Amino acid sequence: MKSLTSHTAAKLTATGLLVLAGSAQAHTGHDASSLASGLFHPLGLDHMLAMLAVGLWSVRVLPAQRAWQGPALFMLALVAGAVMGMLGLQFALLEQLIALSVVLFGAMLMMSVHKVPAMLGLGVVAVSALAHGMAHGAEAPASGFATYALGFLVTTAVLHFGGVAVGLGLQKFMARQAGAAVVTLGSVLGLTGLYLVSQV
Repeated sequence: MKSLTSHTAAKLTATGLLVLAGSAQAHTGHDASSLASGLFHPLGLDHMLAMLAVGLWSVRVLPAQRAWQGPALFMLALVAGAVMGMLGLQFALLEQLIALSVVLFGAMLMMSVHKVPAMLGLGVVAVSALAHGMAHGAEAPASGFATYALGFLVTTAVLHFGGVAVGLGLQKFMARQAGAAVVTLGSVLGLTGLYLVSQV
């Protein structure tokens, strides 16, 4: 019964992600002049999936007392990237890199069932967060950056918490199948990321 439920959930997740994928392109054209715009900006599919994945990965890979480090690192690098973006500094092929980060996080989730050095994953988290932050910062208002930044940090924290909650829920209610469930989620995430890359 549990495996059937897990399989059904995976199918529903995949369907939902593909339906939403069309809304995930681009970080241009958003209003970026208020707290509300900061709150809603991370809800693009690419940002949202990456942030959820960081929370889930942190629970899976980092020791329980250090699970906060993945989300904290992401948020610190996100702010640094936003400042860089506001100053006009960006990675080349930024949109492609952001979409690719979803693929990488999917791969990290799939590999989380094996012993992979946590520092490697944290490095990916930091670089990905810089890219996501640059996209936020490039659309930051000429004035009121702090309010806008507060908005996207609040939403980012909520998304990270959602990923952590999923990870803890899997450990508690699906302990024997948690690994398989995470691999399934990682593969769905990776495939969705590849689709996003193809749409950039």
